[in-house]
Amino acid sequence: MENLKKAYIAGGCFWGMEDLFRMRPGVKDTEVGYLGGQNENPTYNNHPGHAEAIEITYNPNETSYKELLDYFFRVHDPTTVDSQGNDRGSSYRSAIFIQNEQEREVANEVFKIVDDSGRWPGKVVTTLEHYTKFWPAEEYHQDYLIKSPNGYTCHFERFGTFL
Repeated sequence: MENLKKAYIAGGCFWGMEDLFRMRPGVKDTEVGYLGGQNENPTYNNHPGHAEAIEITYNPNETSYKELLDYFFRVHDPTTVDSQGNDRGSSYRSAIFIQNEQEREVANEVFKIVDDSGRWPGKVVTTLEHYTKFWPAEEYHQDYLIKSPNGYTCHFERFGTFL
């Protein structure tokens, strides 16, 4: 039996992030949803303060948390506040939802690597937020770009690895 772990990130519209992460080695499942907001049972039309986030289920024997964060910083612009592509507002913020101190340490290490690389035009503004509860989004949002292959996304791989 696999010893699976979960990671929680947000970097703009959840469709594009999910579409890219689902294909990563070691990633076993992805789900889109809402995290970090003010209400319970958020919906697309009512999620104040929540970020559009993804839950990544991964096998740590096949990929590491650090490698997931490396990819995260390659597929969205972590230097823009509350925006990604055409999307604007705190729902589209760049955030990592930390579950423990080890994840915080890895995230801070990757922040430094990304900033020191000079690849992005500014410094990382990604927030580190405490994981609270992941609320799955509506079914029509799950695997959206598989269901609608011509759907909008602003996510793509911009660089090779930072590591």
